[in-house]
Amino acid sequence: MGISVERLSEAAGARISGVDLRGGLDDAVMKDIHRAWLDNFVIVIPGQNLSGDDQIAFTEWFGPRQEVRTVKVVDEGPQNFMYVANKKVDGMDGVLPDGEMQFHTDQCYYETPSRATILFAIEIPSEGGNTKFANAYQAYDSLDSATKERLSGLKALNVYDYDANATVKTNESSPDAPRYAHPVVIRHPETGREVLYVNRLMTDHIVGIDRAESDALLEGLFQVLEDPAHSYEHVWTPGDLVMWDNLCTLHARTWFDPSMSRVLRRTTVAGQPPEAAFADAA
Repeated sequence: MGISVERLSEAAGARISGVDLRGGLDDAVMKDIHRAWLDNFVIVIPGQNLSGDDQIAFTEWFGPRQEVRTVKVVDEGPQNFMYVANKKVDGMDGVLPDGEMQFHTDQCYYETPSRATILFAIEIPSEGGNTKFANAYQAYDSLDSATKERLSGLKALNVYDYDANATVKTNESSPDAPRYAHPVVIRHPETGREVLYVNRLMTDHIVGIDRAESDALLEGLFQVLEDPAHSYEHVWTPGDLVMWDNLCTLHARTWFDPSMSRVLRRTTVAGQPPEAAFADAA
């Protein structure tokens, strides 16, 4: 019996049922899951009971697993996953622990961003701590032709300072914080579609133009990306495995009571440097 795919919103998201991801992975089923992921950008596979090894096996079906780069989560040995958590888990400190987190794309401040991110829900607060996903294909498609023309060839510098601006950008970033300039509009490597590739938390400025002009242009793009018409909000349940396409979606977290436990296990699929959507942007 094949999987069942149910669309969750017009913008993004599909729920997949009829699959148990423990143990060996059926290649035909995984190909169906891959297709659903490309078509819906975010997939939710509820009711799972996964060990860390199960999650790693699922992750590596999609490509090489990316070692954790955001923070040092263990003193020695491979960093196979990290816990997005507000308490210690298996001897590891949780990272990105509390409260709201602005829209962003994982690892965009490196030359090779994560291709995909996978979270498995272990403990979830009774209210809040939801994850919002924004469809960056749809955001780009909604721009007028003059704006699209203006963005052609531009690059933006992405910076992430975990110590100063882990979840909400409020301070100047350290000069030592990792950073990388990517095209403002990229071409998705599997679908060939144009993607608006900037975000509020990590995109600092557009390279080569006046700072005030850059700030105004980016703010307009952020508002388009964050328009509820382009988003899906996931309310977590323990046992949910959620995977998103990190090149064509942004994600954000809603506030939650920090006295309540929130624990998710994260793995990522390694990516390649994003390509410019336009020849003159290469």
